Amino acid sequence: MIRNYRYLVMALMALMVVINYVDRGAIAYASGPITSEFGLDAAAWGAVLGYFGYGYMVGALLGGALADAKGPKWMWIVAGTAWSVLEICMIFAGDIGIALFGGSALAGFAMFRVLFGLAEGPAFVTINRSLVVWAAPSERGTAIGLGVLGTPLGALLTAPIAVGLLAITSWRVMFVVLGVLGLVWVAIWLRVFTDRPSDHPKVGREERELLAAGAATVSGQPKGNQLGADTWRTFFASRTLVANTVGFFAFLYVNFLLLTWTPKYLQDEFGFSLSSLWYLGMVPWAGACVTILLGGKISDWLARRTGNLKIARSWLAVVSLALTGAVFLCIPLVDSPGAVLALLALGNALNFLPDTVYWAVVVDVAAARAGTFSGIMHFFANIATILAPTLTGFLVADYGYGAMFIGAGVACTLGMLAMLFVDPGAKVRFPSPAAVKEVPA
Repeated sequence: MIRNYRYLVMALMALMVVINYVDRGAIAYASGPITSEFGLDAAAWGAVLGYFGYGYMVGALLGGALADAKGPKWMWIVAGTAWSVLEICMIFAGDIGIALFGGSALAGFAMFRVLFGLAEGPAFVTINRSLVVWAAPSERGTAIGLGVLGTPLGALLTAPIAVGLLAITSWRVMFVVLGVLGLVWVAIWLRVFTDRPSDHPKVGREERELLAAGAATVSGQPKGNQLGADTWRTFFASRTLVANTVGFFAFLYVNFLLLTWTPKYLQDEFGFSLSSLWYLGMVPWAGACVTILLGGKISDWLARRTGNLKIARSWLAVVSLALTGAVFLCIPLVDSPGAVLALLALGNALNFLPDTVYWAVVVDVAAARAGTFSGIMHFFANIATILAPTLTGFLVADYGYGAMFIGAGVACTLGMLAMLFVDPGAKVRFPSPAAVKEVPA
């Protein structure tokens, strides 16, 4: 027996997210040798990076439903193995494209990036589904915060890890090393995780009793087609789930804006060299690694102190998004790189403060379909992962970099207004099992 075994499970989830983020971001640092070897111009390379988002959206949608239908452990094994193998296979992408697609290395890289995004898509929705039973309701926000800590931590570590591997090896070896690390995580996860805490011999009696409430919310739920017509109707009939999705969209807009445009912005506006960006690029993510955990604890504390989930979830997100937008709107008003980096770090830290809220709301209102509904939320919110870099390109070209931050402020305002309509106390009502069986596949 291990006291508080669930924390080991949460820590390994966080490690998985770090691997997930490093795997998806490392290719950006290998752009030089890859584009040189296969003759890809800047436009073609941008397309390669963008294809990931299309696969990722679909992967999140299907992964959530499969995590509910097949169980989260099954989904973890399939997704983790698939994206790790595809990470390794990236070393063949260009050559396969040349051989099979009329000499187009671009087509080969595009195909593998879409498949890679599809494989990585289930990660976060499966975390949410897993924590339904592996976290006590009173610590749900904290648990989700620990589970998704790997998001800012992975973004922070991608630059030094990728640059370090490229410095001592080649881009092909880098992909192989990262893929093997993912497979090692899967092998460890097979021994550590079970779908229910009660099934694991290292979970003690007291901890099983503590976690029993979460297990009860998913027992007896209807099986089969989790993405049937009844599921879509139920999701969009819930004002809370729809508004929460818009709030999460705003979070992701800011997140991917920083991921995709911060390096170029710092180079163009302040003349920083590429060699200095490996550590300067870490600055905006340092505070977020703290606030993503702090936000979950604050949300849980507010829930216990007030007994009001709207205050604990909705109002925390409203205040955080308002402050995030205000900080980004201040960036065009300062001139020094030090002030800009400080504001970027502060704005991103505030943006991550309610990250756990969006996931917790789904569990609060619909624990029995947490995987499926998290997948639907993730699918629509991830439109931001395509829109943010694309729209920013047009804004910067026409109006300059100041417009980039105004766009972020507008997105935050939209998310803030949406979160005003989120009421986590309004539970979702599901159709009866008999009615579900009548829904065509």
